[in-house]
Amino acid sequence: MTKEETQQPQQTNPSEKVSREATQAQIHLEIMHKAMALLCVVNKPTRFMRAAMAFCNELAAQWQCERVSLGIIQGRFMRVKAMSHCENINRKMQLIQDIESVMEECFDQNVEVAFPTHAEAMVIAKAAAQLSQKHGPSALLSVPLHLNDEIEAVVTFERPASEPFDDQAINAICLACRLCSVRLLNLRHQDRWFGARWVESLRRGFAFIFGLQHTWMKLATTLVIAGIIFLCVARGMYRSKSSCVLESIVQQSICAPFDGFIKAVNVEVGDNLTAQATVLAELDTAELRLQLASARAEQLGYIKQVNAYMRDGQTAQAQIAQADADKTQAQIELLEFYIDQAQLKTPITGKLVAGDLKRQIGAPVKTGDVLFEVTPLDALRAEVLVSEDQILDIETGQTGNLATVSFPDQKIPFEVELISPMAEVVNNRNVFKVRVQLKDTRDWMRPGMEGVAKIDIGKRRYIWIWTRKLVNWIRMKVWL
Repeated sequence: MTKEETQQPQQTNPSEKVSREATQAQIHLEIMHKAMALLCVVNKPTRFMRAAMAFCNELAAQWQCERVSLGIIQGRFMRVKAMSHCENINRKMQLIQDIESVMEECFDQNVEVAFPTHAEAMVIAKAAAQLSQKHGPSALLSVPLHLNDEIEAVVTFERPASEPFDDQAINAICLACRLCSVRLLNLRHQDRWFGARWVESLRRGFAFIFGLQHTWMKLATTLVIAGIIFLCVARGMYRSKSSCVLESIVQQSICAPFDGFIKAVNVEVGDNLTAQATVLAELDTAELRLQLASARAEQLGYIKQVNAYMRDGQTAQAQIAQADADKTQAQIELLEFYIDQAQLKTPITGKLVAGDLKRQIGAPVKTGDVLFEVTPLDALRAEVLVSEDQILDIETGQTGNLATVSFPDQKIPFEVELISPMAEVVNNRNVFKVRVQLKDTRDWMRPGMEGVAKIDIGKRRYIWIWTRKLVNWIRMKVWL
């Protein structure tokens, strides 16, 4: 067989294709006509029960059904509300209960359930099979009706078993039900008394809040609301946060006792000093010793003059010479005092914090020049620079903690001791200096260390603590 003969049976007759397309178009047109006719029937009534009866009757007439039933979900169960060609429905009838079971089966699966089922259908039709056996045999189809993506009703179709619902009929029925479901279910909601509508609105609201949909959005909203409530109700410690600097309570200055020159320096900054034992430096006393020798020689001359005047009986001259000898003695004692003070010693025990003079040996100094500064490290305090918007909250006796830049992990407790009554400008802002007494000292603490101090003022609501500065800024901007 040739290749042309093999492909010839696969060719489609153009006239047959056009005829098939025309037939499909005619079928679709009929489906749309039925759906629009059903929608017109449902739109005419203004009450739910009338619309439901008209809906069931029209469906039964269009699809040659023996019975069409409409069920509404109430709580967790389906209740038959309308049935074709039947005005009164008695729920005690076994037929009604079996139909409701079929509707609940469709409701649970949220999909169209047809009986008999196709072999490839992934649905359960156990209740539909029981209804067909008890009150049939019949072919069944259950279609869910949705409103706002939620199932609120189910329509069940029954017709002879010899006329099962094929895929084309199922699709047509589903299209018609979708077109009418919004109008029909809205009428049901509007037809109820206002109390039932309120309860339904509350139920939907709680279902939206506590349901499984939009979980992350609900979780975020819940956390935000919980956070706002926590900030408005919970109370925390309100603290004033300010910069601080450590300073010594006592700082001893060692000054030059006389004009002279630096002869030797024995200490460096950071050395530990012992009171009246450690020699910090020594001044040159060569000139003083020469002046002392001259004064002693001069004194000896005056004493000889006193003796000579006394021997000659010149009392007045002897008294004048004695006065000069006493004056010279005073000069001698002053020079001896200066020589004794030439070795500079610290009067207190502590650490040398200023006075690096080893590179200034031989340099001249004048009386009163500060050469060294000694501080006892076990007597430190801190000075806190509190901004003027928080100074009114600070009181003596309040406690807090500070941390230095060198050791931020170690918190030093303190107590407010003194508040300066006058503001000072520091770093281009007004601050009040608050002196605090440290309740604990560490070996590493040094005067001049900077850090951050937090003064505990009292319990306040978190929302007030976090919005205080913004509120005060707004008040200043809108103040008239």
